[in-house]
Amino acid sequence: MTKKPRPSGDDPERGYRYLGLVMTGFVTVYICSNLIGPAKAVQLDLPLLGALTFGAGVLFFPISYVFGDILTEVYGYAKARRVIWTGFAAMSFAAFMAWVVVQLPPAPGWPHQGAYEVAFGNTWRIVLASLVAYSCGEFVNSFVLAKMKLMTQGRHLWTRTIGSTIVGEGIDSALFYPLAFWGSGIIPDALIPQLMLSQWIAKTLVEVVFTPITYKVVGLLKRAEREDWYDRDTNFTPFRF
Repeated sequence: MTKKPRPSGDDPERGYRYLGLVMTGFVTVYICSNLIGPAKAVQLDLPLLGALTFGAGVLFFPISYVFGDILTEVYGYAKARRVIWTGFAAMSFAAFMAWVVVQLPPAPGWPHQGAYEVAFGNTWRIVLASLVAYSCGEFVNSFVLAKMKLMTQGRHLWTRTIGSTIVGEGIDSALFYPLAFWGSGIIPDALIPQLMLSQWIAKTLVEVVFTPITYKVVGLLKRAEREDWYDRDTNFTPFRF
């Protein structure tokens, strides 16, 4: 028998079969896209657009928003909030570990210290900018989706997955680039608005491309978990776990 949508936000604890799996996917994509992707700049020659240069992480980071949409749509904002904070803690530890490993003196004769520093030696300014932008963007994404679900009475899933991503990714891009690079000399200040806009568009397009997959995963999870959360009485403060 199909379970009716639950009316409130902060549910009593109950077991979910796949919540841990979705959380693992979310955190894995987030950490990998921030630690592995930014180390490589990619240039593609596209029809009509010409040469397009971007950090490789932009191809995969938006997938974390897909996971965030799935979490909020199926399990509700409170569960998504817990996963977002888990991702924040995991990324903080990964960044700290990378910094410690880079600072350790290399063994005599080990020739790869320079390459290691390039791959994992992000400055703390970039790391902190990433954490701030991620937190704000993900919480806004989850909040917008939860509110739009109430407004649409659970219909038209694509409007809230894409709509919430437009807002969330917009905030993420608007925060990250000025916080990480403004006045640093790494990227000319005049190019930062252009980068913000191009990354925002690219990340949103990834969400659009993944919409059919999001529909399938959401449908499967709702049936498997017998859950379809509506955040009618949820406390939307981000400062809870």
